[in-house]
This record gives sequence, structure tokens and C-alpha cells, in this order.
Amino acid sequence: MATVPCIDAQGVSAIRVLVVEDFEPFRRFLRSKLAENLKLRVIDEASDGLEAVHKAEELQPDLVLLDIGLPKMNGIEAGRQLRKLAPQSKIIFVTQESSAEVVQEALSLGSCVWKASAEYDLLAAVESVISGKCFVSTA
Repeated sequence: MATVPCIDAQGVSAIRVLVVEDFEPFRRFLRSKLAENLKLRVIDEASDGLEAVHKAEELQPDLVLLDIGLPKMNGIEAGRQLRKLAPQSKIIFVTQESSAEVVQEALSLGSCVWKASAEYDLLAAVESVISGKCFVSTA
């Protein structure tokens, strides 16, 4: 399946983002935060890990914002599946998980932003990850 780049009104290629979060108010917050950067376009949303995997395979987004504590399939397992089905998609886990083991696993698949610091760290994380760097919230 070929993907078509998302082009904005100025003809600039936008970064295509899939937002995966089961708590709808926080999902709205993520969308509004991403809207602050004109280079970012939310192309779809998912509310569980299984839905995220299916949408990522279909849409092949540039970036996936992925909660860890998701129903049907947790974010870590969804991240593993994304690595296989959408290997070019970069992953930023947006989580409140504090277990060192889980965070280490998340970092092996992508970068991490803690929900408590997303207001300050999310856009910096996106910039870092899109430019090929890893990002870990200061929290």
C-alpha cells in the first residue's frame, strides 16, 4: 500500500500523526497540543491497542503517540506490532507508567513522555523524535 504525503496549504509536507489514547479528554488534549505545531497533522485516533495496530498498518503514519495502559492490547505489545507492520513509524509513548521495567521496554521501542509533563514536553519530544533522536521526559 502506498501512502500519500499530507500537504498543508503552503505546499509543505506535514508529519502525519496517529494518536492512541483510551481516555477521551486526554486524547483531545493531545490533539490540541499537536495543533500548536503547523507541521503536524493528526490523521486518525484509536482508543485501544488493537485498533491502533490496525490503523497504523493501514495508514502508515510518520509518528504514533501511544499510551501504554490501553484496553484490548497494551501499548508495549502494540508498539512491538507497529515495529513489524509500520516499521518507518516513529513511536512516542505518552504514559503515566513508572515501572522501570516497563519504561525500559518502551524506550527500546521509541521515546517516552510522561502525561504529567506532556504540556511542556510533548512538542519537544515530537521534534526530537522526528529528527531521529530519542526523547525522555524530564519528569
